[in-house]
Amino acid sequence: MLRGGRVAREGGLWYEPTFVEPCTNDAEIVQNEVFGPVLTLQTFEDEAQAVALANSTRYGLAGVVYTRDAARAQRIGRTVRAGTVWVKCFLIRDLTAPFGGCGISGIGREGEDYALDFHSDLKTLQIREGSTG
Repeated sequence: MLRGGRVAREGGLWYEPTFVEPCTNDAEIVQNEVFGPVLTLQTFEDEAQAVALANSTRYGLAGVVYTRDAARAQRIGRTVRAGTVWVKCFLIRDLTAPFGGCGISGIGREGEDYALDFHSDLKTLQIREGSTG
């Protein structure tokens, strides 16, 4: 633990912002979704290893890429398996754009027409002509 990790509210499940450096990529905190103010620090040698680390879990809700290189941002953004990839920002969202995860992070997409599909059950009703009446 690099910073944080203490219970922020007595008797509750609230933790202060936490920063963790896992020992391996197989660590539970890396391989499972953590909802809360928790970040992990993992180092890498090159772009290919960074993408491999990002894509090594069954989850894929969102990711953030920090780079000054626009071509690298495009390349990594397309390669990382996640429903949303932000570049040098976080939680900026166009509500007309689809939102949802990959892998076992969510089901379907929300946002504009995608939300209608997500919250709808489509049905086909076929009646042979002349069979009713």
